Amino acid sequence: MSADVIDVLVVGGGPTGAALAVDLVRRGLRVRVVDKAAHGFDGSRAKGVQPRSLEVLEDLGALGDILAGGGEYPPLGIHLGPLTIPWRMQPQHDVTTDIPYPNTWMIPQHRTDAALRARLRELGGAVEFGCELVELAQGEESVVATVAGEGGRQEITSRYLVGADGGSSAVRRALGIGFLGSTDEDDRMLIVDASVEGLTRNRWHMWPGAGGRFIGACPLPHSGQFQWMIRLRPDEQPALDGDAITDRIRKHTRDKHIRLYDIRWTSVFRPNIRMVDRYRSGRVFLAGDAAHVHTPAGAQGLNTGLQDAYNLGWKLGQVLAGAPDELLDTYEAERLPIAARVLGLSTKKYEGMSKLDPSSLKRGAEERQLGLNYRGGPLAAPATERTETLSAGDRAPDAKLLDAAGGPLRLFETLAGPHFTAIAYGPEAATDLKALQWPKSGAALRRVAIDAGADPDADVVLADVAGMFREIYGVRAPSVLLVRPDGYIGSIATGDRADRIRAAARLLAPPIAALADRSVET
Repeated sequence: MSADVIDVLVVGGGPTGAALAVDLVRRGLRVRVVDKAAHGFDGSRAKGVQPRSLEVLEDLGALGDILAGGGEYPPLGIHLGPLTIPWRMQPQHDVTTDIPYPNTWMIPQHRTDAALRARLRELGGAVEFGCELVELAQGEESVVATVAGEGGRQEITSRYLVGADGGSSAVRRALGIGFLGSTDEDDRMLIVDASVEGLTRNRWHMWPGAGGRFIGACPLPHSGQFQWMIRLRPDEQPALDGDAITDRIRKHTRDKHIRLYDIRWTSVFRPNIRMVDRYRSGRVFLAGDAAHVHTPAGAQGLNTGLQDAYNLGWKLGQVLAGAPDELLDTYEAERLPIAARVLGLSTKKYEGMSKLDPSSLKRGAEERQLGLNYRGGPLAAPATERTETLSAGDRAPDAKLLDAAGGPLRLFETLAGPHFTAIAYGPEAATDLKALQWPKSGAALRRVAIDAGADPDADVVLADVAGMFREIYGVRAPSVLLVRPDGYIGSIATGDRADRIRAAARLLAPPIAALADRSVET
């Protein structure tokens, strides 16, 4: 194929598109990211990053900026006349050896976007703003996208294209893929990012009103700004200047001391509840809001999009290196059911908020997305291959161990990166690990031996002195676990270990005989 053909064109430079580009670029792929907006998003909008997404962001190398730019969620303060009722939306969880980031992190979306774009720049990539997709055409081996920008029109030819361009996705429309669901035009909310006088920053303030017309004000971390949420009447056209918004808030709250100033961003939100029935059309894929849009309740939309990208990135890399094309079909098979489930969760929460149901304000284990799994999917080995605590398709937990020099090492540190990881527990399993062959093209295999006896032949040698790995992973006999690049368990082998891992790898990687380097035709 011609040298001017790139591997992947990503349409949309928001959190989903930027995360996907980071994952692809670190695999050595040729990637471009285009976005029709003139610059990055500058509002707070999706402000909750869930624990599983924090793990993803750590692996992608963007977590430092995310933690620096955010903070913990404040407790709610529900104002009922002269009374303020304290209410905590979610219990605060302690850090444990298997869950390093146990709580949802609040950070304005523009900072999440900026952190991912900064990481992309570190890797040599960038988002090309002011560049709009106007047409695309597929062939057997490539996709030709026509984009328009300041310099006019240009054609970009890529092996694959991913539409991460939001709920009004031009990619989805070009493919003719339906976006099933509903948009309630009578249920709208004014969102305002503004500084405020006369309001404390120690709570997420909520003022209920008649007919579900509430006003909320959430303090945004590391700023003087609040995100205001003002539920509108049907067909109302709200004034967007500061004085009019302040007057409205004062009337509702009966607090004349509140004053908004330095308004940074406003938007009228309509609850969209939609998703596609397929994520793939030939060489084109959909991810994030282009495939599913959620209500804001429960902070699920952005997080689901990030994990779409994390699932798709390594699969594109593997197929471009020679793995079977069927691997790309597993993206839809794994992610579509999860999107449907998460969509149902956020919709239920939003409907409860509309009725001022206190239970709808609660956030539990499901919102944290740590328990989402791919059990029973096309890449999960049979259910008989499991430990006392884990099955194939589960998230691989963290664990604290000791390295060969006796220093502390988190298991996540060995999993981090674009590779697969084979974890051998026990001396017999370490012997199987040594004999395991892996293709030279595509994602590499990191061999990790735990409690493996004297001089194991592995890339990383660890000791489970405190028994944490044994308990968390539920292993009681010699075992080999194959962990995918996205941190999910692909196979658990306790018997016929080498053969079972090889069998699991056939769909995940190029053939063993594949060449080390991809040739480029000119």
